[in-house]
Amino acid sequence: MSNLKFGFNFDILNLLIRMTDITKKIIIAIDGYSSSGKSTIAKEIAKILNYKYIDSGAMYRAVTLFAIRNNFINKKHIVDEDSLKKVLDKIKINFRYNSNKKQQETYLNSENVEDEIREMEVSNNVSFISRLAFVRKELVLLQQKLGLEKGIVMDGRDIGTVVFPNAELKIFMTANPEVRAQRRYLELKEKNIDVSFDEILENVKKRDYIDETRDESPLKRAVDAVELDNSNMNRQEQLDWIVDLVNKKIN
Repeated sequence: MSNLKFGFNFDILNLLIRMTDITKKIIIAIDGYSSSGKSTIAKEIAKILNYKYIDSGAMYRAVTLFAIRNNFINKKHIVDEDSLKKVLDKIKINFRYNSNKKQQETYLNSENVEDEIREMEVSNNVSFISRLAFVRKELVLLQQKLGLEKGIVMDGRDIGTVVFPNAELKIFMTANPEVRAQRRYLELKEKNIDVSFDEILENVKKRDYIDETRDESPLKRAVDAVELDNSNMNRQEQLDWIVDLVNKKIN
């Protein structure tokens, strides 16, 4: 099993020098499987280009957390769709940059829920919320508004196929389930969240199945997306690979 752990240092200035025309704005859509490193890489690319980063997965997690708190989803993952639909317009999601932690954080109705939406209860239920057509429709509209001026990096499951089918650069990220589960396990352990590797691996495989087979916007690679299998790549190698692609598109 791979022990790949997300954590590295790189010289941003050196990478910026390689970007010969960063004034040209494009949309970068990064799709892929859960725990394939989409969000981490997307954040770094956004920093390098001075683009906005939008974590679409966090948006679905925020809605899931709202549903859990309001008892709209039970232990059998059955969603009270009528109740959720009635209050969906009251769910306000936005992102704020935490200068102390140097990271973007998710806010649900003005409350910082960044840590809570990453816990296993949300992870185990998010696929059942994100597959609902009325939820996806609402969030896709919001995501498209955020991209009107371009200059964004957005990651998710259907960014290149549904949200931004005309994105200038589409990347589809994948890795074998064991590698992805190990990455997620290390991430949660660092946050002192008590969870077993087997539990995470089961969650990863279950989410893959649900994401691939759902009726509404199933996870699939866009025809014009470039695939990145990072099972045996560290973050620096992935970053270099994507920066080269961005360079070609921008220039």
